[in-house]
Amino acid sequence: MDILQTIILGVVEGITEFLPISSTGHLILANKILGLSQTDFAKTFEIAIQGGAILSVVALYWKAFLNKEILKRLFVAFLPTAILGFLLYKIIKGYLLNSEAIVLWALLLGGVALILLELFFKSKQKENLIDEPLNIPFKKCFLIGCFQSLAMIPGVSRSGATIMGGLLSNISRKAIVEFSFLLAVPTMIAATGYDLLKSGASFSANQVWVLLVGILVSFVVALFSIKFLIKFIQKYSFIGFGVYRIILAIIFLIFII
Repeated sequence: MDILQTIILGVVEGITEFLPISSTGHLILANKILGLSQTDFAKTFEIAIQGGAILSVVALYWKAFLNKEILKRLFVAFLPTAILGFLLYKIIKGYLLNSEAIVLWALLLGGVALILLELFFKSKQKENLIDEPLNIPFKKCFLIGCFQSLAMIPGVSRSGATIMGGLLSNISRKAIVEFSFLLAVPTMIAATGYDLLKSGASFSANQVWVLLVGILVSFVVALFSIKFLIKFIQKYSFIGFGVYRIILAIIFLIFII
């Protein structure tokens, strides 16, 4: 992996991490287009590069992490993914991250689910919506965490899964998107830290340099991606993202894979 490829993947990660379109899925497909094989380093890169995007959340929402009530809610929501991620680590890295077919079908089915859920959400009487992350009950935090754990399947999308869980829980788009941003921090710190602990010692100095460049690029790009999504949801629904997922999956299924 050279520096240009690293920058491209950093841009892809920064754009897609917080949109409900699956950053891991896009990185796997980008690797396919760039002709990069799914080596152990490539798999770790796809996980660890998300750290840059996560730092952008800390930079923009650092005050939220000083609020004990929000931290409690994040802990409850983080638990399902933490437990399942630890138990299923070998399956995720050894099998799921190797399968482009799984990514594409997850993108396709996730896109359909996102569209149907948005149509259902629009048809509901929008009364008593939870409009702040601080007001989300702990039971609903845990439910959102269960949805997030579905994103261990590459192509599902961590943000997409949490957003769907939030909409089903009668939480406003803005509130669930912000909660999804915040929840990404402990989730990805744990995932990246655990993976680096398992395999980081085997990396060469050049691979470490490549990883740092990717993290830096994704951090800068993610700052703009977060601001874009916050503005976008104030005017539009998530249906466009669902349509994009379906089109992307069909194109790869027919012409590339």
